[in-house]
Amino acid sequence: MQKPDLQTRLPRIETIDIARGLSLVAMAIYHFSWDLEYFGYVAPGMTETGGWKLFARAIASSFLILVGISLYLANGRGIRWRPFWRRLAMVVAGALAITVVTWFMMREEFIYFGILHEIALASLIGLLFLRLPALVTLLAAIAIIVLPNVYSSDLFDNPAGWVLGLSPDIPRSNDYVPLFPWFGPVLFGLAAVKFAATSGMLGWLSGIRPGRWAVPLRFAGRHSLAFYLLHQPILFGSVWAFAQVFPAPRETPQVRFLQACQVECEKTRDTDFCLSYCSCMLHGIEGEHKLNDLFGRRETPAIRQMLTGLARQCTEETDNRTFLREDAPDKDKPDGKNPGG
Repeated sequence: MQKPDLQTRLPRIETIDIARGLSLVAMAIYHFSWDLEYFGYVAPGMTETGGWKLFARAIASSFLILVGISLYLANGRGIRWRPFWRRLAMVVAGALAITVVTWFMMREEFIYFGILHEIALASLIGLLFLRLPALVTLLAAIAIIVLPNVYSSDLFDNPAGWVLGLSPDIPRSNDYVPLFPWFGPVLFGLAAVKFAATSGMLGWLSGIRPGRWAVPLRFAGRHSLAFYLLHQPILFGSVWAFAQVFPAPRETPQVRFLQACQVECEKTRDTDFCLSYCSCMLHGIEGEHKLNDLFGRRETPAIRQMLTGLARQCTEETDNRTFLREDAPDKDKPDGKNPGG
């Protein structure tokens, strides 16, 4: 393959626009599923576990890899400051809009550092890697992805430190995309496009012209920020309107709490433990008359403190019961002295 002339600008690579469009479609599918869960049409916690959780992470990774690729394609031959600042300002404005809207709609889980916030910060820091060798960029990407899995510190357990993602406690948010590990995919995309540029692959990709089937994806990919900002209000509003006419069957708050608790608990413990633990939690919350506050999204610092203490107590009680049950002799087991059992 012929290497492109680095002094001339490559034609727009349509396959990258299409890849971005596919990521947007996948994101819309995930958000629509989240909306269905929010309004009670699917099981609580569905989009936070199993394949759905992997799906969400794959979508976020694909977006951020494309951020690194686009950063190089736009500025790899020299930073074009005016377009860069204009695009960055639009991303920052979109991120702030999401923060403000979610603050009023779901204050206890509002988005203070989601994927748009990450894209804005990563775009700035990514400029430092434009001139570094591809191998160095790739090694930095690996280090950033690995670090939060092997290191955390209470020093970062504060609003400013949460941006880094190195706190042992993960703050509540409907979209939390901290610098570590999520700056890693950006650098991975940056390293990949550098390898592609030196191998001549970019010139080959720029010559690909997909057919008409790709027109909607290409259009969405070229207007990704507008698609991102508009799609969820449209989807959420549509499900809300449908729910006003055909509301989902509602379980009692007790059943809904147990379902959500079970899903969350089984991420780390077995089913038997979670059944006992969640029953203990429900009993404690009802004893404090706080169940309605939880479902009414009126979770205050005092309620969070109560939940933390109750979770610790229920964990200890459930572990103790499990230990005693496993340690107790099996009365049905023959012991030699009484062969008949």
